[in-house]
Amino acid sequence: MAIEPADHRAPPAPPSPDAVGALLRGRRSIARFRPEPVPRERVLDALEAACWAPNHHLTEPWRFRLLGPQAQAAIVELNAELVTAKAGPAAGAAKRERWAAIPGWLLVTCERSSDPLRAEEDYAACACAVQNFALHLWSAGVGTKWTTGEVTRDPRFHDLVWMDPEAERVVGLVWYGYPDESPDSTRRPLESVLVELP
Repeated sequence: MAIEPADHRAPPAPPSPDAVGALLRGRRSIARFRPEPVPRERVLDALEAACWAPNHHLTEPWRFRLLGPQAQAAIVELNAELVTAKAGPAAGAAKRERWAAIPGWLLVTCERSSDPLRAEEDYAACACAVQNFALHLWSAGVGTKWTTGEVTRDPRFHDLVWMDPEAERVVGLVWYGYPDESPDSTRRPLESVLVELP
C-alpha cells in the first residue's frame, strides 16, 4: 500500500502588518444600519473565524445564537418596555423604532465555570471571539455593535433566547449590517497607556 506524502505546501502568506493595522484602526462600532440583510454565508464565515480566538486550555467557551425575526421582535418589545418604565413612553417608542431597524442580531454567551480563574479566562476568550467576528465582517464592509444593555440582564430575556443563566452568561448582543454612518473615533496616545520595564 502506497503512503501518501505529507502535504508540505507553505501556508498562505498573511496580510501585511500595514493591512492588518488599517483593518484594526478602521473598524468602528455602528449604531445605524442600512436595511438590506447580510448574506447568511457571510455571517457563518465570520462566526467560524470567531471560533479561532485564543482560549486558555482550548475550552472554546463561546456559544452563539443567531436571532431570527421573532426573537428580535420579542427583544425589541422587552427593551422598549424597560425604557418606557425608566424614561417614559416617548423614549420607549423611539428605542423601539431604532432597534426594530437593526437587520442582524447575534447573541454571544459564555459557558459558566465554577472555577473563578477559568471563568475569567473564558469570558476574555469570548471577548476575543467577538472581536474576531467584528473584524471579519468589517473586512467585508459589514459593521457591528456589541451591546450589553439592561435588557440582556432581565430574566425574561433568558427565556426569549432559550438560555439557562445557570449554565451560560451573556457576553453581549452583537448587531450587524451594512453601515448607514461613518463615525469618527480617536484613541489616547500609546505613551499614555504604556509602561516599559527594564
